[in-house]
Amino acid sequence: MTIPYLAALNTATKYPSIPTYHTLDPKNGGLLDQPARFEGDVILTEKIDGTNGRIVLLPDGDYFIGSREELLYAKGDRIENPALSIVEALKPLAERLKPRDEHGQIAVFFLEVYGRKIGGAAKQYTSGSRLGARLFDIACLLPDVLDWPREQISTWREGGGQRFCTEATLQRAAEAEAIEMAPRLETVPAATLPTDIEGMAQFLAGRLPVTRVALDEGAGHQPEGIVLRSADRSVIAKARFQDYARTLKRRANRR
Repeated sequence: MTIPYLAALNTATKYPSIPTYHTLDPKNGGLLDQPARFEGDVILTEKIDGTNGRIVLLPDGDYFIGSREELLYAKGDRIENPALSIVEALKPLAERLKPRDEHGQIAVFFLEVYGRKIGGAAKQYTSGSRLGARLFDIACLLPDVLDWPREQISTWREGGGQRFCTEATLQRAAEAEAIEMAPRLETVPAATLPTDIEGMAQFLAGRLPVTRVALDEGAGHQPEGIVLRSADRSVIAKARFQDYARTLKRRANRR
């Protein structure tokens, strides 16, 4: 495969940015009283503090493993980069995946790789060197996208061009492939979600007092936060404990 093709594939299969549930203030990184707007049922899942990994599965069965920013490995050892233990964690799964779309689409499995010295929160999940990976999304795209200029691909991706699985399809795929998912915490009506900063801080503490993905008993068990998704995945947002703690502390200091 040519370098331009790999560059396009990398750009097209990156995970798009997820906005925060309350808008971030560009001036100081705090939260503003502007919550995301959901309708219907909202699915709450644990947000794991690790590193984003992806398995890019081509229609012919070829595959690539990547981090959030770059491709690290290609089937048959054509590319190999051990960064952040992502390849070690995801290669066994990539080796057994089979093309899942008869229409020739590229499937991208997004997983959070966590534990073993991955980021400052590693000790919250393991007291040693254990490594974990949890599926949190699957997207599909047509290979024709790879013929576009990279700038156009980036705009398409960040504008919602990737077709993500609904919650029901995601769960069926995870079950069929025997992949552990990011923990599903609860499904709640959108009308019950707090709209204020303090209310959401309390909501987080009540729904996720400790992480559900600790890899051993010696872990610290402190969670990062929650991801909120509409059932059809048309709206998605993240709420992190540290963002709310920082914002409330700043507000208290002003009084």
